[in-house]
Amino acid sequence: MGPDVPLLNDYKQEFFLKRFPQTLLGGPRLKLGYCAPPYIYVNQIILFLTPWLWGGVGTLLYQLGVMKDFCTAALSGGLMFVTALALQMTNLYAKQKTVTVERMQIQNTLTDEDEFEFSSCVGSETVKFIIPGKKYIINTVFHSLLAGVLCGLGTWYLLPNRITLLYSNFGGTVVIFVFGWVTICIGEYSLIINTATETATFQALDPYEITALMRPFYIFVFIAVDLAHRLLVMFLISAGTAIASYFIPSPLGVILFMTGFGFILSLNLSEIWFAFKHTMISHLASSKSKNTHRGLRIQFGWREFIFYVTVLAFALTEASLLHQFAGSSSFSQARPQAIASYILILLLVIMWILREIQRVYLFGVFRNPFYPKDVRTVAVFMEKQRRLMKVGVVRRILLTLVSPFAMIAFLSLDHSLQNLHSVSVSIGFTRIFRMVWQNTENALLDMVVVSAAQMLMFNPDLWWNRSLDTGIKLLLVGLLRDRLFQFLSKLHFAIAILLTSWTEKKQRRRSSAALIALNLAFFPVLLALVAVSALLSSPLLPLFTLPVFLVGFPRPLRSWPGPVGGTACVCSDTVYYRQLVPGLAAALQSALAAGGLGLSLPGSHYLCRFQDRLMWILVLEKGFTYCGVNIKGLELQETSCHAAEAHRVDEIFEMAFEHQEHTRILSPNPHFGHILTPCTVVPVRLYSDARNVLSGIIDSHENLKHLKDDFVKVLVWMLVQYCYKKSKAWESPGSANKNKQGSFPENQHGGAVKGSRALREEESFSVDTVEDWTDDSDIFDFELSSRTRDRKEPEQLGLTPKVHLSIPGSVETQSQDFLPEMSPEDKLNRAVVLGLPAVDKGKQPEVLPHVEFSCSYSELLSIPEEWRTAPVPSSKVSEMRQRFPEEWYHFVLSQLDFFHLKEKPSSLLTDLMKDKALKDLYIHGVLSCCFGLFGLDNAVPAPRHVFRAYTGGIPWSAGLDWLTGKPELFQLALKAFRYTFKLMLDKASLGPVENFKELVNYLEEYESDWYIGLVSDLEWQQAVLQEKPYLFSLGHDPSMGIYTGRVLTLQELLVQVGKLNAEAVRGQWANLSWELLYATNDDEERYSIQAHPALLRNLTVQAADPPLGYPVYSSQLLQLPLF
Repeated sequence: MGPDVPLLNDYKQEFFLKRFPQTLLGGPRLKLGYCAPPYIYVNQIILFLTPWLWGGVGTLLYQLGVMKDFCTAALSGGLMFVTALALQMTNLYAKQKTVTVERMQIQNTLTDEDEFEFSSCVGSETVKFIIPGKKYIINTVFHSLLAGVLCGLGTWYLLPNRITLLYSNFGGTVVIFVFGWVTICIGEYSLIINTATETATFQALDPYEITALMRPFYIFVFIAVDLAHRLLVMFLISAGTAIASYFIPSPLGVILFMTGFGFILSLNLSEIWFAFKHTMISHLASSKSKNTHRGLRIQFGWREFIFYVTVLAFALTEASLLHQFAGSSSFSQARPQAIASYILILLLVIMWILREIQRVYLFGVFRNPFYPKDVRTVAVFMEKQRRLMKVGVVRRILLTLVSPFAMIAFLSLDHSLQNLHSVSVSIGFTRIFRMVWQNTENALLDMVVVSAAQMLMFNPDLWWNRSLDTGIKLLLVGLLRDRLFQFLSKLHFAIAILLTSWTEKKQRRRSSAALIALNLAFFPVLLALVAVSALLSSPLLPLFTLPVFLVGFPRPLRSWPGPVGGTACVCSDTVYYRQLVPGLAAALQSALAAGGLGLSLPGSHYLCRFQDRLMWILVLEKGFTYCGVNIKGLELQETSCHAAEAHRVDEIFEMAFEHQEHTRILSPNPHFGHILTPCTVVPVRLYSDARNVLSGIIDSHENLKHLKDDFVKVLVWMLVQYCYKKSKAWESPGSANKNKQGSFPENQHGGAVKGSRALREEESFSVDTVEDWTDDSDIFDFELSSRTRDRKEPEQLGLTPKVHLSIPGSVETQSQDFLPEMSPEDKLNRAVVLGLPAVDKGKQPEVLPHVEFSCSYSELLSIPEEWRTAPVPSSKVSEMRQRFPEEWYHFVLSQLDFFHLKEKPSSLLTDLMKDKALKDLYIHGVLSCCFGLFGLDNAVPAPRHVFRAYTGGIPWSAGLDWLTGKPELFQLALKAFRYTFKLMLDKASLGPVENFKELVNYLEEYESDWYIGLVSDLEWQQAVLQEKPYLFSLGHDPSMGIYTGRVLTLQELLVQVGKLNAEAVRGQWANLSWELLYATNDDEERYSIQAHPALLRNLTVQAADPPLGYPVYSSQLLQLPLF
């Protein structure tokens, strides 16, 4: 997509023109997508201007001197309340008047294409379209009452005399009066008529209709500025004074209350409650309940409980003792509080230094000389980072224990807590006593700033010292600090968009030069927009990610509604993220505790990279010794946009961690200004992915020539192992009776020749069975005939039901297993369907002769009888006898130990090797599998046939049809072939196999440490989750005509972690929400989703929650203990 493609398509522009006025005016739909009567628009305009009408009546009476200002406000508010209530009653009446049975119209918040039919100006359809009404009666009354209050306060606030006295300018009075009433009309319409759809993302979480209160709330906030000294402050002062004087009369009690509850509220209370509930259930519930909860991970135990109780006890003791010894004089250099201030300054400097040297770049600008250089392996990195790990432990102790107690000492010594407290003291100190534990680093910075200000301003007559206590000072400093950091991050984001719109050639549009010139000309306006956005803590919205900035809609730091990890675009790649997330969470736990990830706050974003995997981490909450995060996994199938940005991420991380051998000390960050700043690397146990081209191996005639011989060996080993494992189910295999009766309890295929013959006789088709067929019989009817109901079931004869085979060319209407009691005619009906070639079912099948073993224990290793029924010519059997690897067969038998047999002869293995009947069974079994996979041809298989055999996609043949009729044998043969192919690759790369012992080692390693199959197999995903050490898959690229091998190796590797500009992420997500909700600009190739290496725009869109984003994995809330 070129940079000059229109930002909005033509059919989207019409929708935008409909949606934008609705959003701007708070809900009126002044442009519909179909022809509507004029009274629809006139009614909406009248309702929109109704608050202005009632406010104008009150304003006129006040200006004429008829009524006072508060009476005017009461009159206008009363009229508005009555009007709002009447409108809601009208909606209820219209709903009751409508016919009960009607088609429900469900309006999609993303489209406005639903058409309505209107009959009259005040008809029920018109009323329901303009006034949707409230879902609850209580909201009908409450919103109407709130509308009256808003109109009354707006009338009082916008009285022309008051505005003129304030500004002394007639023109300014007119402008404020007009736009003020337009604002109130917007809020009133949104409250009582219809709400705009800008918050459609959150409507699913708004069952109580809180969305309608948002615009009135902002209006109340601005009006409350003039009312604060009369109403709000008086109420809070009264309530706070009552609580402080009655419930906590003692200053010491107030300090203990604030210290205790500040500590408790900073803990992970949900985890503590979960641990407590689990403990109670485990003690009181039954054993069944204990087993149910046994697998849950408990992060809060007795060790944590004792630690928290000890810390709380020390904090309360320190606060009470220091408060008792503190004087009531003001701040001075000699007072204990001044000494505590110097300690805090020292702690801040030390912790800042210890935090920065844990990262690869100091302050994100200069290369850290203490950070290990050129780290590529875990062993080298851990060896070089030992000193930094010790520094991290020191920092953790200072952050967790020393700093909070030092800050409590500073607060306890403050003179503001010596006397009875005001509301400001209660609010300020309650907040800071909690921040001491919950956000220790920022609280320490705030106290240092306040302390420095007190040291520099000793004059008690200054406003800072006279009117504000320490708690309010800390509150103001904290607010200023938070907004300042937001302002800097937003400004960085805005400048990055402004510069890259010209420096990045693919982002340069024909309008770029004009937009840059406008931003430079109105740079003070741009700074004001950034400041307002930071002040409101709203995202800075770049329109279409162009340098056109707006103040976004206020939203939570997380930006998306719904439960954490509730949605993700699950695919086959999800399993790799599911496997690595537990290890990544443990690694992040150590990095966060040591400070390697910098200052992590709720709303911080991190990006992790390893090979083709990208993990997006969002910090959701943080408290004392814990941090809650959400980890998302981005798609592995790289598109062109994804690949371009991923390449830039790799370049940034490589410059930071892998190419630092010859760099100078304190060299600058070459990617300074990018929204991604490298932090550190963490060791994580995950799969490395290696892909190789198999040209020269799979197409080698020599390798393919030995493939069949190796397959025979591997299959012999696998069949022996299969039968040996089955034999372990016997408790007393040496019993002669069991040897005579059959094979294995789990799958009795044994040598009951009589029973087998009886079943075959039952299958034969005779004239007697035809007599049961009548003209009324349905060939698809499976009901049992009277003759078969009287017969004994196979289980009653002491036999096991036989697994029946499908007839070639027939259509099966049920599963492969016949019912034991099914009549012969039903079997015929079941197999042969009208219109398909008939197969002779009446021919008596050949009965296999009973096998006589020379060793009584050979029955333990006997393969099932039906595995020897392949239609193979006798000449091929003789040929297989000659090809059969007898020495390998004897070696495999010699490796069996038979430890599960209580009594066994010493010559057991020798007798088994000499048993020719047992060997013939294995010859037939191996021949049957070779017949199914390779046919009767002895030619060397082609690479394409090898690939199709590996994947199980061999073309149909009689041998394959027989083999697939034995699912267990087919799976063994397929597994043996895949092992053989892997053995061929190992022999080609590592050299030939020297002896049988080495070959057995290969096969045992494949069995225990490998999964050899296909990426699309369900077992592949299970193997990844079970953390098999190695996985192998064979692939084919038809476009290039090459075969590829893919090997996953589980090992501890280094994952690179970088911190993202949180405001850049919030701004791009705000634009994404704006485009899809307002402009419905959901084109997959739209401009704002294209690659932007400087902003990582495509990756940021992917990381958004569905349906706007499409991460393939999203974890639940992960609580990381930093204890």
